[in-house]
Order: sequence, then C-alpha cells, then structure tokens
Amino acid sequence: MGWLAKRRLRTGPTVAVPYKPDRTKLLAVVALADPDAKLDGDDVLAADCRVHAPVEADPDLVGGELEKVWACRVEAEGPLPLDFFDRYLAEGIAARLDGLVVCKGEVVDPADEEQTWLVLLPVRPAAEQLAEFLGEGEADDYGVVRFEEAVLVPIADPSPMGRTLMPYSAEPARVEVRDEGVALRLAEEFQGVVVDRWRFRVDANDEASLDRQREA
Repeated sequence: MGWLAKRRLRTGPTVAVPYKPDRTKLLAVVALADPDAKLDGDDVLAADCRVHAPVEADPDLVGGELEKVWACRVEAEGPLPLDFFDRYLAEGIAARLDGLVVCKGEVVDPADEEQTWLVLLPVRPAAEQLAEFLGEGEADDYGVVRFEEAVLVPIADPSPMGRTLMPYSAEPARVEVRDEGVALRLAEEFQGVVVDRWRFRVDANDEASLDRQREA
C-alpha cells in the first residue's frame, strides 16, 4: 500500500481485520447498528456514515498486531446521530470480525474494553417492576434512577437502534447494566431492545451472546 493510501486510511476510524470480509457479511454486521444500512457499490451506508470497501493494507497500520490486514475506513458524511458514532461503528464492526480499530494513530482492540449493555425501552417501567430485576433504586431530581448495578435514564437513545422504537415510545427510557443476561431479561419483559456499548443490537439467541453468558 502506498504512502497516500495509508494516510487516507488514518484520516478516520479504520477497521483492520485479518481477512477480507465480503460485502454481504459487512452489511449484515453494520445492520446490527442501523437496520436501514444499505450497500452503495461495495461500500456500506449507515446513519450518515460510509463504511468503505476493504482494501489490503500493510501490517504496520496496526503496529504488526495482525499478520495480514484488510482495512475498512469509516467516514462521516453528515451529522452523526450521536457523538463519536463513526468510531462506535468502527469498533462494533471490529469486535464482530475479530479485528482492531485505528483512530488518530492509536490502535484499539475492542475486546480489551469493558463492556456494558443498554436496554432501550419504549415505555419507562414502574419502579416496582424494575426492582424485581435490579433491586431498589434511588431517583434524583431529573428522573435518573441509580441501582447498585444499573442506571435508568428517562430519555430516548439517539442511536439508529433507539430510533426504531420511537413510533412506539410513549415515555422512552434506557437502562445501562453491567450484566448481559439481566439486560436480555429486561428487554424481554418490557418489549425493549438490547444494544452493546457501541449501539449494536444483541439478541438472546445470538451465538456470541450465548458464548459470553456461558463464560460469565
């Protein structure tokens, strides 16, 4: 790869994976973050971001962490639905393709980051309903409720996955939890959606989710 190509890759969050993902696979992964994601040639468009088609890159792009590197640059093309969504998108893709992320010259392994889960809810449950799953909570003057292992925020999530609930949201809320199993049970009980810290959807029958819960 030439010097100019390397420089262009480093201008935005870049996913680096050890193999070339085909565009169907890439689209399926991105659709977990934005159900309206679509192909544009070999690129994938999602929430005003363009995930460029993979190109072969030198291993020094990731400091030699991978023997072979295929790189997909994530480029914001319009207003992002939430701050740093382009980086979230890159890290969420990398996490699902066993890859790394290069952002501003820094190489990040998403597997090393502490994971939390967000339960996006169309209607805020009553306190006593949440207590069955989370124990007793304490509310502040803004309606935020803090539990021992979770926090409820009484506003909708601006991510693409959060927007899918908006037509059904009377009083939207989101709950951040540390336990994936608890998150999935909350979503099932209250007709919500579970997303990871990068706002990618997680389903109870997802193979990766089942593996994580077995290891927990």
